[in-house]
Amino acid sequence: MRLTDAELALLAEQSGLIRPAIAVACVRDGASAAYAPRRPLYPASMVKVPLVAAALILAGRGEIAPGPHPIDPANLTANDEPSPLVAGYSSTLEELCTLSIVRSDNVATNQLFDLAGRERATAVVRAELGLLDTGLRRKLSGGHPLLRDPAQFGRNTHPASDAAVLMRAIVTHSFPGASLLFSLLARQEWNTKLSAGINAGDAFAHKTGDTEEVSHDGGILVTASGERFVVAVYSASASCEATDARFAALMRAMRPWLEAHA
Repeated sequence: MRLTDAELALLAEQSGLIRPAIAVACVRDGASAAYAPRRPLYPASMVKVPLVAAALILAGRGEIAPGPHPIDPANLTANDEPSPLVAGYSSTLEELCTLSIVRSDNVATNQLFDLAGRERATAVVRAELGLLDTGLRRKLSGGHPLLRDPAQFGRNTHPASDAAVLMRAIVTHSFPGASLLFSLLARQEWNTKLSAGINAGDAFAHKTGDTEEVSHDGGILVTASGERFVVAVYSASASCEATDARFAALMRAMRPWLEAHA
C-alpha cells in the first residue's frame, strides 16, 4: 500500500487543521505524497532548521568561527522559557545551534542570523540544499512589540515542501554538519504535536513552529523496524492544545500507510 496524494488530501481535510500543507516521503525509495506542500504559510520557528544548516555549512568551510561569539544586546527577545543567553555572554557556534533547535531559543537564532548573514545563508540553502522557496530575511521575536531589525528585508519563508527536502538532506548526511543537526532535532524539547501520534518504538527527530496564527511540525520519523520517513505538516491553525491534538491524530492516521510501506 502507498499513500496517494488523493488519500493524503482526504486525511488533511479530516484533520481539522486550517489550511494544512503536508509533505511525506520514504527516505529509502523516495515514495511520496503531498497536499498543498508549497502553501505560503509563515514558517515561524521552522526557519531555524535551514538557518542552522547554513551556519554549519559555512562553518565547515571556515567562514564562521567556532567561537567565542559575544551575545549582542540587540538580539535579546522573549522565549517560551527564559534564554540562558544574556548580553555579553560568550557563546560557541555549537551552543547557538543547539539552543536554536533543541529549545527553539530566539536569542540564539538571532545571533546566528548575524553570523551567517541573511543573504549569504539564503543563497547557501538554495544553491546547495535545493530549498528554492526558502528565504532567511528577518530575526525572530518572542512577542510584541517585534524585535527592532533594521536589516530585515521581508518575512521569512520555508514551506512544508522545503522542510521535507531539508529533512531528507539531514537524515542522509548530505552536507557538513548534518549529523549534528539530526542529533539536535532528536533532542527537541517540544513534543506535543506529531510526536504524540507516533507508535511505540518509533523515534521522531523534528522541529516545531508556532505563533498565534500558525502551528507546524516537521522532521524525520524512524519506525521501530528502522524505516525512515520525512514528514512535514504546516497549518494556519492557532497554536493551542486542541491544534496539537489534531497533529497527533493526523500522525496516527498516516501510520498505517507507513507501517505497510515498511
